[in-house]
Amino acid sequence: MKTKLGLLYGGKSAEHKVSLQTALAVINALDHEKFEIHPIFIMETGEWIKGPLLDGPVETVAALQFSRGEALPPTALAPTLFQAENKNESFDIIFPLLHGPNGEDGTVQGLLELLNLPYVGNGVLASSAGMDKVIMKNIFAQAGLPQVNYVWFIRSEWEQDNNSAYEKVEAEIGYPCFVKPANLGSSVGISKCSNREELVEAFKEAFQFDRKIIIEEGVIAREVELGVLGNDNPECSVTGEIIPKVEFYDYKAKYEDGDTALVIPAEITKDEYELLYGLAIKAFKSLDCSGLVRADFFLTKDGKAYINEVNTMPGFTPFSMFPLLWKHTGVEYPQLIERLVKLGMERYEEKQKIKYTI
Repeated sequence: MKTKLGLLYGGKSAEHKVSLQTALAVINALDHEKFEIHPIFIMETGEWIKGPLLDGPVETVAALQFSRGEALPPTALAPTLFQAENKNESFDIIFPLLHGPNGEDGTVQGLLELLNLPYVGNGVLASSAGMDKVIMKNIFAQAGLPQVNYVWFIRSEWEQDNNSAYEKVEAEIGYPCFVKPANLGSSVGISKCSNREELVEAFKEAFQFDRKIIIEEGVIAREVELGVLGNDNPECSVTGEIIPKVEFYDYKAKYEDGDTALVIPAEITKDEYELLYGLAIKAFKSLDCSGLVRADFFLTKDGKAYINEVNTMPGFTPFSMFPLLWKHTGVEYPQLIERLVKLGMERYEEKQKIKYTI
């Protein structure tokens, strides 16, 4: 019997287009003899549309964007949206292929928890904490994970006294520094600053995408990443290194210009790998992650490692870093998807053992 798999993609987020590419890749990689694939498209305006059953590969993302006439506002959502073609049967599992706010941040995960549906990937806590870079870094600090210096601000605080905000950055962080929206991925809204003029513009840019921003110390280091896979007993992939051809790895370098080189496996020593492996597992467990995480590090010439962040729903096309890391570890893209589905099922079954009544 086929596994009834509901795919959630699109989303009300600046990363909507990235999610569409992810959905296209997953659909075309899945074994249609094993999976019954049910698309659920979330428009950029927030409406949800349940598409027709997919019984084969899809050529373009246009085929995954369904008519507005079939859309429902989120307030009209009902458990029937998450039922398979036979209305008496729920999906076996949901795969949220959503990046950024309103999908990767615990909101959709909370909905699926309330509906008591199995789903792939991280739960509510890990998703929300992993999305908010400030909360994530605070948890990492409590866990004793090494990080670069950082400060953060909310928009109203900056609007009331922007000069004090700039002075704080210069006193506690200095230049160069990176200004980022706290709750966004895919390098959207990120700027590198070398002086006050650039800092002022970077604040304006980042606050377009979030009410909270974070400013991090710039370090001279390599950017090295690991994939983490599992639930209570996670394991790591080989390492990969990002070598931007431009000044830093921004959105255009990632998705538009191809101005990066990915080196897999990264050329690091055995001791450096063991250090990063241990830190990645510690980060995974400190956020109570499950399913998948990409852990990103800065590695200096003298062998010091600083965790930059974890991504609880990393880029997931066959050419994204996370799947490539596992491919070089011996897990091909279709196998990776099936392992994640299995991990989601296992976590759901574990949660069903919890007693909710006295």
